[in-house]
Amino acid sequence: MDASTTARRFSRVAATAIAVALAATACTSGSGGSADNVVKSEAPRQDSQDINAKPLEQIKDGGEVRFPLYQWITQWNPFQVDGRYGDGVEIMRAVEPSLFSVDATGTFRPVSDYLLDAKVTSTSPQVITYKLNPKAKWSDGKPLSYLDFKADWQASNGKDPAYNIADSAGYELISAVEQGADQGEVKVTFSQPYADWQNLFRPLIPAAGIATPEDFNQGWVEKIPITAGPLKIGTADKTAQTITLVPDPNWWGQKAKLDRITFRVMSQSATTQAYLNNEIDEATAGTATAYGQLKDAKDTVIRAASPWDEVHVSFGGGGALADQKVRQALGRALDRQSLIKIANNGVPIEFKLLGNHIYMPNQTGYQDNSGDWGRFDLGAAKKLLEDAGWKDAGAGQPRTKDGQPLELHWVFNDAAPQAQVDLATAAQSMWLAAGVKVVIDKVAGNDFFTKYVNTGKFDIASWRNTDSFPLSSSLLNFRLPQGDNVFGNFSKLGSAEIDALLQKAAGSVDPVEAAKLYNQADAKIWELGHTVELYQRPTVLAVRKGLANDGAFGLASLDYAKVGWEK
Repeated sequence: MDASTTARRFSRVAATAIAVALAATACTSGSGGSADNVVKSEAPRQDSQDINAKPLEQIKDGGEVRFPLYQWITQWNPFQVDGRYGDGVEIMRAVEPSLFSVDATGTFRPVSDYLLDAKVTSTSPQVITYKLNPKAKWSDGKPLSYLDFKADWQASNGKDPAYNIADSAGYELISAVEQGADQGEVKVTFSQPYADWQNLFRPLIPAAGIATPEDFNQGWVEKIPITAGPLKIGTADKTAQTITLVPDPNWWGQKAKLDRITFRVMSQSATTQAYLNNEIDEATAGTATAYGQLKDAKDTVIRAASPWDEVHVSFGGGGALADQKVRQALGRALDRQSLIKIANNGVPIEFKLLGNHIYMPNQTGYQDNSGDWGRFDLGAAKKLLEDAGWKDAGAGQPRTKDGQPLELHWVFNDAAPQAQVDLATAAQSMWLAAGVKVVIDKVAGNDFFTKYVNTGKFDIASWRNTDSFPLSSSLLNFRLPQGDNVFGNFSKLGSAEIDALLQKAAGSVDPVEAAKLYNQADAKIWELGHTVELYQRPTVLAVRKGLANDGAFGLASLDYAKVGWEK
């Protein structure tokens, strides 16, 4: 099922490409599964993407591809807390230096247009030495240098609260950024080991664009002041709600194949008809309704793969939900398998139950840590509520405590597809059976994140977290807030123990040890009653025949410059 809202975690983008998909996030606390023995899953296959991959010589020069965009992008700085929208970050990686790409196995690969080399040159302390491509220059004419790395680090390390950052993970462990042997060499020193260093500075943002906190927070609102990529913004028409990317004539590498990439803002529910009307060249086919209408469309192919993309239900931490037992009860009252059947109905790709907040089932190290907290047990849910002081008021009635009914509000994106509405309605009935009344409050799609989710103004909300890769990025979504900065933990629920486990895992260069620590943290997240995971959402897309290097990428990253039409 496509969730009506997507929050791409800024990581592999990771952060997100938004596509409406219902995500239910609500971790339940208690006797979660043991994480002592990592259950190794099958590693992602080399072919675990479906993009009609073609070498550039088999792709036409010129032409246009038209994509839907589910939200107008206001904040373009991907390091700023409001700049984490997935499609926005993907676009930024086409117009700014993305030092590493990610292949179909989830492995980082250096991008030669920016890097001649990048490697660990010391382990005690850990030092990374980057050798920059001397051709790489910003649109203001300045060469890429250590000054850009230094500015990104200083803005993102969390030491200056004036920078309203999305995530300090990794950056807070850097102790120094210096010029190396010459102007084309950068040395980054860490105070403690950090395994996922290749995910930092992705994309690299120019020092000239974030010289002050004001520049960092406001200088990228409705504009991209400096670029250094194969593409640049051609037009950004807020009235028409369209954005175009065009080749940058100053680009020093392989020229982008297309003349223009056009993004048009529309609700996900509108994409099916827009595709059938030949207004866009790609549309989600992840719901029964959409798949049924698109699978036999003229000149269309269906492409599918399994990316880092989870569907969850999240709980807030205020009011009745400040009590962990209430959050645990909500999790135990959900029959996740039944909810998944609703989402999976009519879609030819099996949606599998997800038991982990950090790993996807096609990642090595995955194990199901949900334990009792992800297991449907209405009797156990009722007992938890009784223990929390909420008294039974009879069938079909909300429980009461101190004369007040147990009523919660689910903030719901009004652009959600019918499959999401059906799933939410089913969950609402499951909770009422336990004595919890849940009212669904529909809000405008453009307000869903900015006014409600990002500010934590919800009892219950659903969105997809996508591209939370590499693993260290999971800290963003579960770390304890610092003052007004909630990072990506919009529920504002966490613990020092979970933070410590995630931080220790991120510093482990031994993947087996790291997996053990991540799974221990995940078991505690389930126990906390933070998020209830439902399933890994496969990407299912209807794509125009002949469109190359685009579609369902799985764990790999998108390269807009290689997208085009077959000869």
